[in-house]
Formats: sequence, C-alpha cells, structure tokens
Amino acid sequence: MNSLAQTLTQQLLALSIAEIVAVVAAVLYLLLAIRRNIWCWFYAAASTSIYVALFFGAKLYMESALNVFYFVMAIYGWYFWYAGGGSSGPPVTRWPFHRHASAILVIVVLTLLFGYLLKEHTDAVFPFLDSLTTFAALWATFLVARKVLENWWYWLAIDSVSIVIYWVRDLPLTALLFVVYVVMIPFGLVAWTRAMREQPAACA
Repeated sequence: MNSLAQTLTQQLLALSIAEIVAVVAAVLYLLLAIRRNIWCWFYAAASTSIYVALFFGAKLYMESALNVFYFVMAIYGWYFWYAGGGSSGPPVTRWPFHRHASAILVIVVLTLLFGYLLKEHTDAVFPFLDSLTTFAALWATFLVARKVLENWWYWLAIDSVSIVIYWVRDLPLTALLFVVYVVMIPFGLVAWTRAMREQPAACA
C-alpha cells in the first residue's frame, strides 16, 4: 500500500514539474510574441509538446490534439517569420471582416459536429466547449503565424473560456497561465498595432 502511494506521489510530482515547465515556456512564448521575436516559436514548440500529454491525461482530447497542431504551427511560424524578415518576422497586417466571418462560421459548424461526436462516443469532459476553444485556437494560431493583428481578439475570448476548463480539470497552473495570458493580451494588441502603424503599408 505504501509502495502504491509512493508511486502515485512520484507520478503527481512528475506531472506538476512537467506542467511548471510547460507554463514557463508558454509565458516566454507570449512575451516574445508580443515583441515579435522569432524565438517565441521555439518556446511554443517546447510548451506544446508537454501539453499534448498533460491534456490527454486530463481527458481533454481535443486540447491534446490541438497542441499537436500548435507544435506543427510553431515550425511553420518560425519558417514564415524567418522568410519574411528574420528575427522580427514579416510586417503586421489586418484581414477583412468577411474573412473572419467565414472562419467563425466554419468554427461553429465544426464545434457542433465534433462536440456531438465526442459527447456520444468518448468520455470527454466539456465536449462542446473543448471543441469550440480547439477550432477557434487553430484559426487564431494561424493568424499569429501570418502576423495578423486580429489574432489577439480571438485569444482574448479563447483564453477566458479556457481558464474555467483547466481549473475544473485540476490543472491549476495552466488555469493561472491563461489568467496571465488574458492580462498580457492587451499589451500584445497595443504593441502589434503600434508596429503596424510604424511600418510601410502591407498587403493582406
């Protein structure tokens, strides 16, 4: 019995350490993303590779799959930023309303479809909310990689919902991380807006 308790304690400690490392890397990612520093993608890759396992263990399957996508996008983001301007990446742009409206419609449809599938065929927690934040984050991550200003508004909504999900699923450090994200997002929006105004006009 003592051996079992010791094993469980060691597993919990290992998970806590893994979550701490993932959180620190994620914060560094956002700080560098705000500064438009290409090294943000290195820390994004480190954080997401850990979260794939953490979220799967918490039965947040869509979040786990999302972090696989994040890892791929970290590689894409690095390439796109490097090809578009080196350490600071390509210029910040804005995309028209109709492009965002179309994306939101697709997100809603996919949320309903995958939320239903998860509810009926898995033991997933919050199948619809999990699906919503997942597909919205897919789009928002692509916007970050493409240096589109509106990504910050998507993240504000996504991260606010995610705080509740992670807290309920006993991932308190990750919930705290997203509280920090929500606080930092306005700084990112202001910094990218200022950068866009100071640079030559860019095409979407």
